[in-house]
Amino acid sequence: MNPRFNFLAREHYDYARKAIARGLPLGPFTGVPWLEKDLNTFIAGEITGQGSRYYKDFRATVTSELVRRHERAGLVIFGKTTTPEFGLTATTESKATGATRNPWNPEHIAGGSSGGAAAAVASGVIPAAHATDGGGSIRIPASCCGLFGLKPSRGRVPMGPLRTEGWGGLSCHHAVTHSVRDSAALLDATHGSEPGSRYVAPTPERPFLEEVTRAPGKLRIALMMTPPGGTPVDTECAAAAMSAAKLCESLGHIVEEAAPTLDAGAIGQAGFVMIGASVAADLDARAKATGIPLGPDVVERVTLSFYRGFGEKFSAMDWVRANNMLQEAAVTLAQFMTRYDLILSPTLAELPLKLGTINLSQEDVQLFMRNVTPFTPFTGVYNMTGQPSMSVPLGMSTSGLPIGVMFSARYGDEATLFRLAGQLERAAPWKDRRPPIA
Repeated sequence: MNPRFNFLAREHYDYARKAIARGLPLGPFTGVPWLEKDLNTFIAGEITGQGSRYYKDFRATVTSELVRRHERAGLVIFGKTTTPEFGLTATTESKATGATRNPWNPEHIAGGSSGGAAAAVASGVIPAAHATDGGGSIRIPASCCGLFGLKPSRGRVPMGPLRTEGWGGLSCHHAVTHSVRDSAALLDATHGSEPGSRYVAPTPERPFLEEVTRAPGKLRIALMMTPPGGTPVDTECAAAAMSAAKLCESLGHIVEEAAPTLDAGAIGQAGFVMIGASVAADLDARAKATGIPLGPDVVERVTLSFYRGFGEKFSAMDWVRANNMLQEAAVTLAQFMTRYDLILSPTLAELPLKLGTINLSQEDVQLFMRNVTPFTPFTGVYNMTGQPSMSVPLGMSTSGLPIGVMFSARYGDEATLFRLAGQLERAAPWKDRRPPIA
């Protein structure tokens, strides 16, 4: 499958065989093959390429705590999946590893930045794969490839040991899966604090796996059809969300149109400040470590603009103001959700785009921004507020591309998401909806 869809950034076959030869630990996933994402996820002595030519020979000196937890659960790591450079866009295309294609239609994107993970799972290679999400990077490829993708609460899953938060707390780790069950079981195997954690999400009352079969009760759901910035929504994406709302009502839930009042421009700019500054700091560190000057021969054009236009020019006060803005947004959204258990919306405002539309090698950076922002206007707010959010594969377009529907909960309340997801999976099962190739 990899030659057809290009989801494998690097092979760790020998590493996997050695793990099997040593004897695998007894866990919930003993012997299940597994792919880590090739972005800020480390195996000591192995390369983590970050989707970039600048890191093509970067060998980790430590193993990520999350990788250790995956292995303790019995998973067998045999490779790493493709990602755009530093996870900076919603498609998985890079000069380092090429274009990852959508198994439903190879002319279209698999989403990003966990597109390699989604393509591997959607094409039937493995049942689940590691993914990360700093602005929608679990939910976007899940929607594009017809998978279940849950972004956990901030502080739920470890990110260390080199640092215990990414992009100022916007980023987190989990997985894309076919089934709700597997997502819940993986979160059970990986969540919890690690040494040095600044914060940790609230301890769940029971295993997440148990929540999948529990009745969710009568939920109050806010239906948000217009994104905070007022971006137009494709009619088929909107129809999928409306259909999901009707399904929820048929299951006994209360659904009403409502949305929090957020300044999309201000929080969007704040997010760019934090991401741009984080990327700039990493690039500076890489330049010092390698002695290789930063330029278009080692990083992509849009990445370079992040460095020069967002990271290099910002002051410490800009960072503090951005952080304060995102905290204000978190409070606003939390207050709104005192009246609702969940927010329902489209995952994406457009169907999966054609390849080449929003990659980081665009000559016109402003055109890149004009293309990527209308595609993903719903997902990023929940990274900024730290709340859990999931894309559920409930829709299909007339052109045969998947359409995800997004549900987002209060901070720390993955339990409600898993209960509803389990109920939706039973009411409108998607397990047999696979690309013909799979």
